[in-house]
Amino acid sequence: MAAATEYRDESRAPTRDEIDRGSGPVLLEFGTAWCGHCRALAHRIAEQLERHPEVTHVKVEDGPGRALGRSFHVRLWPNLVFLRDGRVVRQLARPSYAQLDEAFRELVAAPVP
Repeated sequence: MAAATEYRDESRAPTRDEIDRGSGPVLLEFGTAWCGHCRALAHRIAEQLERHPEVTHVKVEDGPGRALGRSFHVRLWPNLVFLRDGRVVRQLARPSYAQLDEAFRELVAAPVP
């Protein structure tokens, strides 16, 4: 799947319940359009998503009091939550390129029975 280009505001973001009931590999990205760290990592995330089209990408605008971000204990942006079938595989805040690459490999690896 192609990288999402815009952050969804709270009214358009999925609920925690919808995320927990999800299926397949998902990258849930928390941040804002004005965040320099988010913008700096955006190209690398897009490259990874091109390599892994099976991953669904959801960008959610975060901020104080936003329920979805708080449910994942988001404090720094970008905050990336890698989920498989609604379960957190890994969560990273301001990851290095190496951490990002490793998280994508882990996300798309076959789940252990």
